Amino acid sequence: MFTVTRIYSDARGESHFEDMEIPLKDAGIVGRLSDPVSARSVIFREVAPSYDWDFHPAPQRQYIVLLDGEIEIETSLGHKRNFRGGQILLMEDTTGKGHRTKNVRPEARKSIFITLND
Repeated sequence: MFTVTRIYSDARGESHFEDMEIPLKDAGIVGRLSDPVSARSVIFREVAPSYDWDFHPAPQRQYIVLLDGEIEIETSLGHKRNFRGGQILLMEDTTGKGHRTKNVRPEARKSIFITLND
């Protein structure tokens, strides 16, 4: 299983966390694989050590694969969680109040966005 943290908006526009398990199937010598997920694009990103983006909705449905560093994400309801390199987020709060993201460590941070088809 792969654990992915989903960030989504409810009908009132409030953002929430949800931990999801992505099942893996035995694929023989190549290991265990998930079902394919259709994607639109891949974006490589680096942010400055001072990165602190106030509340905003995600620009589109996308996975964020954190490569290094550590971030704190706060939902519109004030819940906070930290995520580190190697963790995966599914951003689906494309409407409503959105979330806040800031670097925890004073260092540049790299990630990959995998934008999803609608």
